[in-house]
Amino acid sequence: MKASLPFKYTLPVKNGINQVVFDFKDDNGKRKRKWVSTGLPEKCSKKELKARVDEIIAQFSEDYYSGKATKVKTGKVEKIAVSEAVLKNSVSKTDGEYGFTAFLDYWLETIKPTIAYTTHQGYSKVIGRIRRYFDEKFPNVLLSDVTALMIQQFYNDSYNSGLSANTVKHYHANIHKAFKYAVKMDLVQTNPTEKTELPKLKKYTATFYNEEELEELFAAFKGDRMELVVYIAAYYGLRRSEVCGLKWDAIDFDKKTITICRKIVSDFGTGTGKETIICEETLKTEASKRTLPLIPKIEAMLKERKFLEIHYSHLLKSGYDREFDGFVCRDNFGKLITPNYISDHFKVVIKRNNLRYLRFHDLRHSCASLLVANGVPMKAIQEWLGHSTFNVTANFYSHLDYQSKIDSAETIARILDGDKKENISKDAE
Repeated sequence: MKASLPFKYTLPVKNGINQVVFDFKDDNGKRKRKWVSTGLPEKCSKKELKARVDEIIAQFSEDYYSGKATKVKTGKVEKIAVSEAVLKNSVSKTDGEYGFTAFLDYWLETIKPTIAYTTHQGYSKVIGRIRRYFDEKFPNVLLSDVTALMIQQFYNDSYNSGLSANTVKHYHANIHKAFKYAVKMDLVQTNPTEKTELPKLKKYTATFYNEEELEELFAAFKGDRMELVVYIAAYYGLRRSEVCGLKWDAIDFDKKTITICRKIVSDFGTGTGKETIICEETLKTEASKRTLPLIPKIEAMLKERKFLEIHYSHLLKSGYDREFDGFVCRDNFGKLITPNYISDHFKVVIKRNNLRYLRFHDLRHSCASLLVANGVPMKAIQEWLGHSTFNVTANFYSHLDYQSKIDSAETIARILDGDKKENISKDAE
């Protein structure tokens, strides 16, 4: 620390990267904190680190005396953006070269404004795991020195350690995108991930409840604060985040429609360990935004929910939680039913009632399986579920569509056998 300065600073390490943390007071005398990434890995030369820290301190001093630094919002932890030129100098081992893991952090920060918050959070977790591996196995390796063999070793070690092929695929996707950007920026000539091999993915088989099991599930949630949540998920096949994100302005009782246009996600990555609720207007894909007919059963339950909301808000007055006014899935005290609570409470209820284990997300699969079983075309199911492409729907549920196979058999029999009355379906039964 430097007591002679009008602010204090420390030099912690976060996610393997050296940081500069400034503590100071704003214009109102309130304590503030700013995090500045040096871009340098923990194991770097003291000379290089000192030069970078001095540069950061000089910039912060300028911002402080000009009043720029002291005008930040209360409670907000900010990172000073690192320019490409500064990053290039700070993470280099030699002139003009980037450190690999530092570049991954830089790429992650670069794409942040272009993707959804939850997507960025997912990328951050993956990059953190990649960084830890390369910092241990290939410390201080430069971006241009990373080979396909190194990356392949990472994939192999990850898979052999017990991680799934799907997890390795996620690792690959992030490294591939980062190198694709590096090629685009003329930092490297080729993308080494294109030479690697991935473990074979196991075909995913969706788990779902049949009609009788769903009726048992509805009975188990009768009178529960999550009753409406479970019904909406089962009837519409909504994702957990989509159910939580429903607002009254998305429901048109006159036109009898319900529009899926926003989501609620939980974040525990703030460092406090507490759940932070984030509302996003951007869904998983463009196709996820959809307007569907209002099913009479759901319409009746929504109207009842609206009545109870008005009743309890008047009854409890100031004791009624107003933070999430406008959202549908709240309890009688106005508390939002969060994604994390949905998953946890769903497990508790099905276990208590001795129902077959199922994830809450599998209600989405249950909805799809019932649609397939009752002859609804795959294209219509795609639109109902909000899948990005027809192939996604077909890959998940085509194995359930046995009736179409019977129809195909009957058709080919009529053509080749010349028997228009052939009914293979009876034999199949």
